[in-house]
Amino acid sequence: MTAEDHHTPLHPGGLHVVDGFVHHGEAKPTSLYWQTFAEFMAGAIGGVACVITGQPFDTVKVKMQTYPEFYPSSWQCFKKTLQEENMAGLYRGTVPAMAANIAENSILFMCYGLCKTLVCKVSGHKTTDDLSSVENAFAGSTAAFFSSLGLCPTELVKCRMQAMHEAMESKGMHISSRVSPWGVTKSILRQDGVLGLFQGLTSTWAREMPGYFFFFGGYELSRNLLTPKGQSKDDISIPRLMFCGGFAGACLWTAVFPIDVVKSRIQVKSMLGTVEGFMPTLKTIYRTEGVRALYSGLGPCVLRSFPANGALFVTFEWSRKHLMQL
Repeated sequence: MTAEDHHTPLHPGGLHVVDGFVHHGEAKPTSLYWQTFAEFMAGAIGGVACVITGQPFDTVKVKMQTYPEFYPSSWQCFKKTLQEENMAGLYRGTVPAMAANIAENSILFMCYGLCKTLVCKVSGHKTTDDLSSVENAFAGSTAAFFSSLGLCPTELVKCRMQAMHEAMESKGMHISSRVSPWGVTKSILRQDGVLGLFQGLTSTWAREMPGYFFFFGGYELSRNLLTPKGQSKDDISIPRLMFCGGFAGACLWTAVFPIDVVKSRIQVKSMLGTVEGFMPTLKTIYRTEGVRALYSGLGPCVLRSFPANGALFVTFEWSRKHLMQL
């Protein structure tokens, strides 16, 4: 590598960018387009791992958020769901959850890499490795604006499927065991049109953008703190990487959980009729149920963060590394 190459910018992940190609040490140069594609695919694969490990926790979270009057605790919610709906009840909504996570994480991680490059240029750093945890957090927050567009429709279907048992029970109706993601989607389109798929988009943005500020900020901060002296943060062990992913998820949910409660209420209860917007719904919950209702389901959500987000980051980093070697 020439002296001039040392002054060329690095692409996200510490890769040297020279004449439109990505270089990693003496490895074969990789097109910037392939780098972006690799991050997109690695994010999608990570999203699958996240759902497989965390879906039961997410189901309990959604039920606690939308119908807290049915369950005195998360444990009671878990037991009652298992008794009344069997194990399938805990995995209800897995298909749209998978679609939601693939859509969100593929776009999120792709845009995160691009936004890190943008923040690097704006802040005057030579490489993305020089970005602070706060600057990485801003890049993640910006990336979340775009990923929310892919997440909102799929998460709407997921939330409705997860809480459909309680929604029908509250109206004295019986739920069909043959309810499918496509059936829920058709019902939304028939009642509200294409725009109906974006119910809760404002609250999704309100959750995702500040949430991913803390998510990526927490991830990068913990990686910096847990990297042994003299080593790169890209080389930390899998257990440490899983802890960093879990810590990132815990930071996200602790910071924005009340917003997620409002979003879930809007998305689930809108299938029973017209619901108010974000601020009116927030005021109604606070006025009628108190502050505690805004944190109903936080326990299983934070607990879910460690296996689910740990799996997300381990799978993402492993997939990206191997895709970049192709």
